[in-house]
Amino acid sequence: MEDQKIRNMEEFSAVSGISRPTVSKYFNDPSSVRRSTRDRIEKALRQYDFRPNLFAINQNRKLTKTIGIVVPYLADPFFAEMVRLIERLCIDAGYWPIVFSAHGEVELENNALSTLASLRPAGALIAPLGRSSDLEAVQRFSEEVPTVVFDSNVKVGKAFVGSNNFQSIPMMVDYLCRSGEPPCFFEMPPINPNANKRREAYRQAMERLGYDPMIFKVEAMGWDFERIGFEDGGRLIADRAFPTNTILCSNDRLAIGLLSAAYQKGLRVGRGEGCALRVAGHDDHPWSRFSCPPLTTVSQDYRSIAESSVEMLFRFIDGQEVETETGERPELLFEGKLIMRASA
Repeated sequence: MEDQKIRNMEEFSAVSGISRPTVSKYFNDPSSVRRSTRDRIEKALRQYDFRPNLFAINQNRKLTKTIGIVVPYLADPFFAEMVRLIERLCIDAGYWPIVFSAHGEVELENNALSTLASLRPAGALIAPLGRSSDLEAVQRFSEEVPTVVFDSNVKVGKAFVGSNNFQSIPMMVDYLCRSGEPPCFFEMPPINPNANKRREAYRQAMERLGYDPMIFKVEAMGWDFERIGFEDGGRLIADRAFPTNTILCSNDRLAIGLLSAAYQKGLRVGRGEGCALRVAGHDDHPWSRFSCPPLTTVSQDYRSIAESSVEMLFRFIDGQEVETETGERPELLFEGKLIMRASA
């Protein structure tokens, strides 16, 4: 290794004897230069221990290799898993993912979109807050940057990829009615369109089976779903508000809080003899299999949603359009899978 300190690509070009345009071409795409030239550049990189500022190189392009990922709450295990999958897919395709979390706040979501737009990304994958989003701000961003929306179907962006709640919830309702008492539906105020769809899907499924819907909505707000499930679900249990022994929660995190409340009150949850409650959720987030008892739920197809979102975004980045029979924005919905565990 040479002692000479190389500060930029101009100096690297001078000491290596390779033209500046060829060096730039290599850093943009190593396969675009001849093998012999590539070997010379890589030998010089080792010799002078030069590490170029790839972020600056990226930003100087007309079209960067950056992909923005914006989610409402990165601490939520569902979004953490989605980000993990999407990041890996972007990296494998030669892009640099940049992740922003709105932390459940519309101002932070707007700030994330503004900051991301200033970076001139090649495209973006966004799971908006939903009901509380500044839709005009999201729309403006999606008009500047090729955008695919996932999870929360607000009508912006070039496409939407998510789960079919009108398949997954009825499947769970059918199972719970076959295996025991018909379920009550435990929810909190809807923070995104999925919540409304799940409630309506539950209502339709119960009526189709000849049962009256039994919906319990608490008024607590925020993203502390486990706490809401524990505190408000515990209060409903103490008040004997649930008319059946089966409770379908609108998401897994709410269900995990309810499981804890039942345990604290000495109620055994499950299907076996001596069990007082059955509890089920929706999402199959990564911790659901480790709850006590393990949570019966509907698994969203994480991998298919991630892969299809990224694949569709890359098509838009390449200038392709995705046509639909109606001519409207494409929406791709994946079916859920029933995961039967010990809780119901």
